[in-house]
Amino acid sequence: MAETLEQKIERVLKDKIDLVPYDPNWPNQFDKEKAHLLACLPSGLISRIEHYGSTSMPGMTAKPVVDMLVEVQDLNVVRREVPPILEAQGYDYFWRPIGNIDEPPYYAWFIKRDADGSRTHHIHMVERDSRLWEGIDFRDYIRAHPEQAEAYERLKLSLANKFPNDRISYTDGKTDFILETLVSI
Repeated sequence: MAETLEQKIERVLKDKIDLVPYDPNWPNQFDKEKAHLLACLPSGLISRIEHYGSTSMPGMTAKPVVDMLVEVQDLNVVRREVPPILEAQGYDYFWRPIGNIDEPPYYAWFIKRDADGSRTHHIHMVERDSRLWEGIDFRDYIRAHPEQAEAYERLKLSLANKFPNDRISYTDGKTDFILETLVSI
């Protein structure tokens, strides 16, 4: 019997939050997955692919999951054509809202796992005007401001300790810091 959407959501939300020291191989993992996506997805669909999130910030303690922000020409094409390709390769797919409320705007989100079932990549597919691109501004600011990077790392460690099995609370706990940083840029 096929897994229902509710069962899939429940399964992915149970993944433990493990933070690890920065791994200098993360940029290589990004490059490899970028090449894979460009090779297996429809030609002309992808405009650019960026490495973002904590694994893109040298020295940052992070979940060992490479976050990728993929600009696509048309989310309707993505929704129709990409899930069959990536799900056949074992990726989890979700059509999800950008915020915590189930309303537009939405984007395509994929989770890639290794042979042991551990997450290795989060692939966020959005159009050019998505507010998720603010994540690139945050990444660049953190890279350039070590004191903010240290404060962000302390917050993440505290949240992971407080919410080891609650991905939503962990992520929500970072929101104010990220928004305050973006306002200061």
